[in-house]
Amino acid sequence: MSSKFQVQGEQSEKQIRIPHSEIRILLWDIDGTLLIAPRGGSYKDYFAPAMERVYGSSGILRGQLKVSGMTDLQIAFECLQPEGFSVEQIYAKSDEFCLAIGEEIERICAPEENRFVALPGAREVLAATDAHPRFVNALLTGNLPLAARFKLEFVGLHKFFDFSLGAFGNESHRRIDLPAVAARNVSAKFDYEFAPSQFIVLGDTPNDIACAKHFGAKSVAIATGRNHPAETLIPHKPDYLLDNLTDTANILRVLENL
Repeated sequence: MSSKFQVQGEQSEKQIRIPHSEIRILLWDIDGTLLIAPRGGSYKDYFAPAMERVYGSSGILRGQLKVSGMTDLQIAFECLQPEGFSVEQIYAKSDEFCLAIGEEIERICAPEENRFVALPGAREVLAATDAHPRFVNALLTGNLPLAARFKLEFVGLHKFFDFSLGAFGNESHRRIDLPAVAARNVSAKFDYEFAPSQFIVLGDTPNDIACAKHFGAKSVAIATGRNHPAETLIPHKPDYLLDNLTDTANILRVLENL
């Protein structure tokens, strides 16, 4: 059985005409994987004021909380839990929080020195996988949807993604839940039930590896984030480890063999 489904991103269109069983869905993380902020901890510049606008406090965010690999809702909950906030209270204002974060990112990124930068090789790899008949690029990110869109637009990578696919940080405060959300979205759009093994999670943190394993997907760890060099990712046993995204031909070979 072949698929004739059309995947359409912001500026790209792709006809899929191969058997469903041969398709691989690439679930890309964003921060530390495809792009990077100008300096470590700069997320607090937009996250804290967004939390203060919506929840009235940024809690312990400005302290030493380690948030790498968390979803945005998990970060909000971890920061506000000491003040008595429940998960339900965080979710109740998640739409408002999503809008506030998008507006704050746009505000702080107005000066060029504060803008996100695409990591070396990211654009080339996404262009190659977009052109490849077997791969579909989708997002699996802890970012809230508007934040994800703004970040990718800032670096010009949004055109490689259909934002109706994948999963975002408003879906759950637990990253391990996100692959199943992405699978539902992709399967619904293709009208085909993809096996977990047809999904490949690509990210720079142990949480990316863990969420892939939890779902039964393959994992490719990429040692491009600030907080997790290769030696800290190896013990989590990804299916493959990349130092970076600069060797497009090799990455395609890796993905084709997973």
